[in-house]
Amino acid sequence: MAELDLGTPPAPDGRTVAASPPPRRRTGRGFIRGLFRNGKAIAGVVILAVFALVALAAPVLAPGDPTLIQGLGAQPPSAEHWLGTTAKGQDVLALNIWGSRSSLFVGFVVGIAATLVGLLVGLASAYFGRAVDNVLSLVTNVFLLLPGLPLLVILAAFLPQGLGTVIIVLVITGWAGSARVLRAQAMSIRGKDFVAAAQVTGESGVRIMFREMLPNMASIVMSTFLACVIFGIGAQAGLEFLGLGDISTISWGTNLYWASNDGALLTGAWWVFVPPGVCIALVAFALALVNYGVDETTNPRLRRPRRRATPDAPTRVAPRARKEARP
Repeated sequence: MAELDLGTPPAPDGRTVAASPPPRRRTGRGFIRGLFRNGKAIAGVVILAVFALVALAAPVLAPGDPTLIQGLGAQPPSAEHWLGTTAKGQDVLALNIWGSRSSLFVGFVVGIAATLVGLLVGLASAYFGRAVDNVLSLVTNVFLLLPGLPLLVILAAFLPQGLGTVIIVLVITGWAGSARVLRAQAMSIRGKDFVAAAQVTGESGVRIMFREMLPNMASIVMSTFLACVIFGIGAQAGLEFLGLGDISTISWGTNLYWASNDGALLTGAWWVFVPPGVCIALVAFALALVNYGVDETTNPRLRRPRRRATPDAPTRVAPRARKEARP
């Protein structure tokens, strides 16, 4: 028996009218296309790309060991040393170029790990609910109530020094905030009809969380990741400035630590401590711009109109509406 096609009903004059296609869902390509049309996001990506290229090209831009003595100590910027030298005679520009590798690496690794832990906790807490939600919410609240800086200091002081220790400490102290934000978003999606339909069809909990709920949380996950990267870079610099990190590693934080130990602030050697601080601020500013771009791309209320509407301006009509209005 042939199946009946109920999707194209006949018109009053007997002709068959083609059914209108269903509305297209916003895909990842559309999100990326909209992100790169945003001026703030483009500016942030350009700044981050410059820092990434400098970090990758550090062996070419500043060959050799940056900790070696290159000239007289505490020399101001000159043609030979563009950013001057430290009190020991090390080239400040070379130290900051090589320091970008460690700082960016730690920041992005901490951002990925903290966001992943927060995402797993948030999804599991929202989907399973009840006892699982109570336990995970209790653990999250405990980490949120603990003071961040003292906990960082205690963990960094008792664990062995090293880059891996710094990453572990920052992930332990940085996942709770992202978990709380992602849990709230997952709770709002948990009650949607498509989640209930997936449960009725017998899909597993893991598949529902990662194939049904996670794609609808892409924007908030991206914003949380960028915030975690900012936290990782700033917290690493703070730990190393206090001498609790691995001072043998070259990073923007250790550059600030040695500048403080050498008395650069007291002697007025601004060229020693200003460049690493400016680098940290610029990277955080670039990540914030990308975050604003993501918010404006995914939230129509934050988008600015391209042209200002005036009371006497004609109302714009979409091309499809014009065709339907013709007799």
